[in-house]
Amino acid sequence: MFSEIAAGLPDILGDFVPGAVSSDRPAWSAVPAPIRNAVIRDAEATLLKTWPIIKASDYQEFTKTGNRSRFEELYFTRRRMLNDLVLGELIEGEGRFLPAAVDGIFLIVEESGWQLPAHNAYERGGQRFPLPDAAHPVIDLFAAETAALLATVVALMRDQLDAISPQIVARIEREVQTRIFSPYVDRHFWWMGRGSERMNNWTAWITQNVLLSAFCLRTDQALRRKIVEKALGSLDAFLKDYAEDGACEEGVVYYRHAALCLHGAMAVLDEAAPGVFTHLWREPKIRNMAEYILNMHVAGRYFFNFADSSAVVEPCSVREYLFGRAVGSEPLSNFAAASRSMAEEPHLPHEWNLWYRVQELLIGPTITGPDRSFEARDAFYPGIGLFIARDERFAVAVKGGHNGESHNHNDVGSVTIYKDGQPFLIDVGVETYTAKTFSPERYEIWTMQSAFHNLPTFGNVMQSEGADFVARDVETVFNPAEARISLDIAGAYPPEARVRSYRRAVTLKRGRHVEIADLHDGDLPAVLSLMVGAEPSIAAGAIDLAGLGRIALDGAGKIEVEAIDIEDARLRLSWPGRIYRLRIALVKERLTLRII
Repeated sequence: MFSEIAAGLPDILGDFVPGAVSSDRPAWSAVPAPIRNAVIRDAEATLLKTWPIIKASDYQEFTKTGNRSRFEELYFTRRRMLNDLVLGELIEGEGRFLPAAVDGIFLIVEESGWQLPAHNAYERGGQRFPLPDAAHPVIDLFAAETAALLATVVALMRDQLDAISPQIVARIEREVQTRIFSPYVDRHFWWMGRGSERMNNWTAWITQNVLLSAFCLRTDQALRRKIVEKALGSLDAFLKDYAEDGACEEGVVYYRHAALCLHGAMAVLDEAAPGVFTHLWREPKIRNMAEYILNMHVAGRYFFNFADSSAVVEPCSVREYLFGRAVGSEPLSNFAAASRSMAEEPHLPHEWNLWYRVQELLIGPTITGPDRSFEARDAFYPGIGLFIARDERFAVAVKGGHNGESHNHNDVGSVTIYKDGQPFLIDVGVETYTAKTFSPERYEIWTMQSAFHNLPTFGNVMQSEGADFVARDVETVFNPAEARISLDIAGAYPPEARVRSYRRAVTLKRGRHVEIADLHDGDLPAVLSLMVGAEPSIAAGAIDLAGLGRIALDGAGKIEVEAIDIEDARLRLSWPGRIYRLRIALVKERLTLRII
């Protein structure tokens, strides 16, 4: 799709301007007072802070202990501080924040490596080196993000920086050339795409930021052309691993780093080569990718989650709105407008990508709200086997597919249910990332295991990871009376589970209830796990969840209740301090759950 366009590129590839330059005082003065005041407060607070010091031992900590969060807090704090100072200066325009911003620029350009310790490798899944090699830079997600941050600063504030010293911009340009452009053109990194190798969010995310850097800085035409041609190949490699239905197999959180970064890359290309890429916005696949987040929405900040996604997600920003406008999706743009109106801090103080924040300040206030109501729909995404159904009270999702997807959890057949916008049967999500998260020991982590999803275990045998462990014989029905999915999940378990078939049918009987019917044929005792966020009470043939509803059971034996204390900071964003796992023994071939 993209590579075919390379031959039609114009002789001159234009600049990309990521927002109003600092000298455009009317544009920056038009930012509404409440947001202006919030930005200035953050910038003033940053003036009083001490820049974090990053030592070699901080970088080495990941390889020694597996902890990545402590280094990343130092690393991202620097970038957020620079963001705050630059935005404060753009809003105020009086030079008050410039000296501190220059301090931040020089601290960042003098870092030995821009890649995170967790990503300091030259091959996919290869050895992580304890320290960066400045002579052989690694382009990871955040090396590219850092380049894009600095390039955006230059694009918006070049004159102000040059008035202090021409060496500021010159140093940024030199470092971005050495750390990003030269290795990008001269080397192959796995995320660039090669043959049938599967790509993920890295491809679109990094490609967007390399393009942003190349067209915000005053790069020459020869370099721009080399970068664009390579980027087009990478975007094709990224798209090949998306089904036509547009579902993000990595979950809704990664939509913003995957499909939404595809939108960012296309926006840069559109401005660099006007008219050349315009027709791609109307491609059905790209529109489907855009609308995925709308269909994953449940209520408020709750979204259907699987893989390494959380159930509670930040409201939309201008980015989703612009993507909806670009692909001609009124439902998405209306949803994004309504969602972003719920943001407590619309200036995105926790975001480290300066371009996103500039868009929010300059474009966000022009979004007055949805033109008309939007409605998330029933959906079936065959590419990942994801079923979604709704009525006035229930929202139901069932994850089919296989256990070899990017950011996979062993969750084939797991069902998630919300009632009246509140979580009923939950997908726990993922804990704070450590070295173990992306290691061969990944599935030793409890949140990755099928026994901690809404799934059966056979004689303590859980699902296995890999694309060979898959749902089969999937059937779906959608009509006004009901929505139903039926699938056999026995193939997601290894041979030692000794299960010949496990047929699960999940039916939303609209306006009535949800029914889960599991039909089991196997040799080992089967126990069904159910994950809930509210404390359950067990009655004869039923489970009550206080204030939420009841699960009526037929075919159940002993029921055990296990309390799980949630201490991890990432999980606490979605769940209370304690959640529960119900373990329900199957005493018949068929177990039926009716959720009312």
